[in-house]
Amino acid sequence: MWRLNEFNLSHKSHTVVRLAVHLPQQQPIVYQNGQEAQAIERAALRKTTLTSWFELNKNDPSAHNISYSDIPQYYMFDKSTTNRKKRQRGGQNVIGRLPVVSILDIERYYLRMLLLRKSGAISFDDILTVNGLRCITFQQACQEYGLLRGDQQWHDALNDTAQFQSPRQLRMLFAMICGFGEVEDVPDLWVQHQVSLCEDFVHRYSEQTGPHYALADIEELLTSYNLSLQKLHLPTVDLPASVLERVNFDVVKSRLKLIVILCS
Repeated sequence: MWRLNEFNLSHKSHTVVRLAVHLPQQQPIVYQNGQEAQAIERAALRKTTLTSWFELNKNDPSAHNISYSDIPQYYMFDKSTTNRKKRQRGGQNVIGRLPVVSILDIERYYLRMLLLRKSGAISFDDILTVNGLRCITFQQACQEYGLLRGDQQWHDALNDTAQFQSPRQLRMLFAMICGFGEVEDVPDLWVQHQVSLCEDFVHRYSEQTGPHYALADIEELLTSYNLSLQKLHLPTVDLPASVLERVNFDVVKSRLKLIVILCS
């Protein structure tokens, strides 16, 4: 009926432009076997969306107040020349998107954090420079800008990861954050993200017992960092080792089933 009445079957409202987030000289390169050297030479001559933004800021003062994520609204990126050209119209329907970066990729993670906030940068060194002093790492630069106060960065990391990773991987990240990150309020971090952290166990068991299984799994993960639920002031659980082994086995079995389905 919809086709008979010649109604629109689809509608496009906005264009989403994917923006690169890479460290110096670490942009991704596509090449064929045996042509690695030529691909590296070509990459050295071509700009990415990030390095072209640096170049734009060097040559166009009017771009200095535009953040990296907003630049696609005002400037197009020509893939053939890898240069940017000012838009004449239509920019209001263009959205720049920076890919989600795992906290495990530490320097890229903090570079992304800076790119979301800093405008007018002309180089990686410029991003690393805070109040006239060049920081050694992007993490240090974030610290100097005051972006790492409180636990907001950890909340952001868990929220971003929950969008594309499984609850088990999210629990692994939670344990790693507790192990390496300077978290001010671990219990609050657990409470705020409990739904995502327990989703698989709640689905498998119940809303009442799911969090217990999730905490038991986190307890096991924390041993790698010489930590425990008790040390972090998290709710403690007392599940038999056999139950936890069965839970971990079920997780692996579920993954194998998914792989079989995807490959069939």
